[in-house]
Amino acid sequence: MKQLDVQIMGQNYLLGCPDGGEAKLTQAVQRVDAAMCKIRDAGKVRARDRIAVLAALNLAFEVAEAEPLPTSTSLDPLPALTLDRRQDDKLLEPLINRLDKVLARDGLLF
Repeated sequence: MKQLDVQIMGQNYLLGCPDGGEAKLTQAVQRVDAAMCKIRDAGKVRARDRIAVLAALNLAFEVAEAEPLPTSTSLDPLPALTLDRRQDDKLLEPLINRLDKVLARDGLLF
C-alpha cells in the first residue's frame, strides 16, 4: 500500500492508497477539496469540521442519487439502545454489516 500526501482546503493529509488506486484517490481528494472550498467560500460556515460534514453529506447525496441503495436494504431506524451491552450489540450488528458492505466498495483510503 502506498501513501499519498494530499492537500484539502489548505491542510496536508497523508493517506493510505491501494496499489494502482492513485488516480481514483487523487480524483476523490479533488472532489472533497472542491466541495469543502465551495462551502467555505459561501461564508456561512467557518468551522473546518462542520464544513467537512456538510461536504460529506453533499457528496453522499450525489452518490445516492447516482447509485440508489438496493431495494432490499432496510433503512428503518434502529430501536432505542439500552444499557445492556449484549442486547445493544445485537441491535447494532445489522447496521455495522450494512456499513461494511457499502464502505468495502471504496477500498482502503485511510
